[in-house]
Amino acid sequence: MCNLYSVTSSQEAIRALARAMGEYRDLTGNLEPLPAVFPDQMAPVVRTAADGARELGMMRWGFPSPTAFNGPALVTNVRNTASHWWRPWLSKPATRCLVPVSSFCEYLGHKPAVPHWFAQDEARSLFFFAGIWRPWTGTRGTKAKPVNGEHLLFSFLTTHPNDVVKAIHPKAMPVLLLDELARETWLHGDVEAALALQRPAPEDALRIVARGEKQDWATPPALQFRKKV
Repeated sequence: MCNLYSVTSSQEAIRALARAMGEYRDLTGNLEPLPAVFPDQMAPVVRTAADGARELGMMRWGFPSPTAFNGPALVTNVRNTASHWWRPWLSKPATRCLVPVSSFCEYLGHKPAVPHWFAQDEARSLFFFAGIWRPWTGTRGTKAKPVNGEHLLFSFLTTHPNDVVKAIHPKAMPVLLLDELARETWLHGDVEAALALQRPAPEDALRIVARGEKQDWATPPALQFRKKV
C-alpha cells in the first residue's frame, strides 16, 4: 500500500489543474511544499463543496478503521470497493475528492526496506489520486500532540500495480487520475463510471525518480524557499 507521498507542486499548479467552470475557493492559505506526507498528517485535497464550488482545503490522511471507531487504527488506502464500509463514501460524488500528488513512495526489501519514489517525470509534474473524504469526530494526532474534535478525513483508491510499480511493490498501486476527463468523472460521475477508473496507470505514465530517500523534492529545498522570498 502507499503510505507516503509528496506534494511539492505550487498552489497555482493545483488550482490550474483542478479548476472547473464556476466558483473556485482556496482555503489552504500559504501552502508550504510537503516533500513527505505520512498517515495522520494534514494535506491538501480538492472537493466539491456543498454550494457546488470547487474547493481546495486541508484534510487529515486516514479514515478510522471499521474495528476502531475512536482509536488509533487508520485506513489510508481503499481497495475493496464492494465493501459496505467504503460504499457510502464511494457512491456519492459529494464525498469523492482529488488528492494532489507530485510523487509517491513504495518500499523494496526488508532490513532495511529501501524507499523508491514514483512520478510522471523528473520535474514531478502534478497529478491526482482518486480520493474519498468524510467528517469524523474524535481524537487524532500523536500522543504528545493530540487533536480533539471534528476532523475532515481522506483516503484514496488503490488497484493492481502496473509493471513499473510491480517491480518494487507487487500488491497494489494508487489509482491515478491523469487527465481532465478522469478527474471530472471521479468528482461528478455516477458510481459505475467512477469505479471504472480503478485500474493500473499506463506503463509509460510513471518512472522511478529517487531511491533511498524518505522525502522527495521536485527541486532542491533551497530553491523552493527562495521562490517564496
